[in-house]
Amino acid sequence: MFDYRYHALSLAAVLFALALGVLIGVAIGDSNLVSSAKSGIVHNLNSEVSEARMQVGKLQVRLTEEEAFSNGLYPLAMHELLGRRSVGLVFLGGSSDQVNALVRAAVAQAGGDLATVVAVREPLDLTAIAHDASGTHYAQLAASTQLVERFGDLAGRQLVSGGALVNRELLSRVRGSLLSAFDGQLTRLEGLVVMRADPKGMSAVQSEASAALESGLLRGVVAAGVSTVGVELTSTEPSQIPWYEGKGISSVDDLNDLAGQTALVYALTGNRGAFGVKPTADALLPSVSARAPRS
Repeated sequence: MFDYRYHALSLAAVLFALALGVLIGVAIGDSNLVSSAKSGIVHNLNSEVSEARMQVGKLQVRLTEEEAFSNGLYPLAMHELLGRRSVGLVFLGGSSDQVNALVRAAVAQAGGDLATVVAVREPLDLTAIAHDASGTHYAQLAASTQLVERFGDLAGRQLVSGGALVNRELLSRVRGSLLSAFDGQLTRLEGLVVMRADPKGMSAVQSEASAALESGLLRGVVAAGVSTVGVELTSTEPSQIPWYEGKGISSVDDLNDLAGQTALVYALTGNRGAFGVKPTADALLPSVSARAPRS
């Protein structure tokens, strides 16, 4: 049986849907409505950008003020910390003019003197070193890695010990074959900065010999009681901090920053630790209250 009520309800629903569709279509097609929404979004974005720029400007002003404060405080924090101490710089695996300049500037700012700068020739020319060491048991240097390490120990001690007879010691005899660069003079050092880079392009035998000499040299310097600090730049890859830590010496991983240069000087005065900005660092700077007294 035909139901008029059902038919009427169906027709009403269809008409309602058509009306709703027309309204939505008109709204979507209304250019003024779309333009208004677009203008609102653009206005909000412009406001957020302006606010962000204001924040950046404020932060830039604060950063400039902080840098000015740090630059002003730096000379005071470094003043005469190294008063007339002689410091050395040793490059292992490759030298760096930038590191040389940074270390020299930091030491000078603290009233010290960068008296000796050397670069160990790598790979080692064991034959040439043995020839220069003729008459000693190191003339057989190429025959034993253990002998290379003992030679490194002796070279490290003589590098920092100085003395009246320094020019007659073995290190002076083998200087030409052991070192690729030498600046300054062999004299008694009260601090030593070490910059190491991973050797490249060497055979397994050459790498083993270099590792033995480096280990021996650091052991000799530490045994002589000289404060020793390993350094690198924030950009150094791979980082040498684990190597320095393995040798039992302090380290600075951000020498190119003012904080790193400050940490270097404090470490040279006897403050121990790993300083810098990398995950391997214990702290950015040594504690001022832990400053080691001058011996």
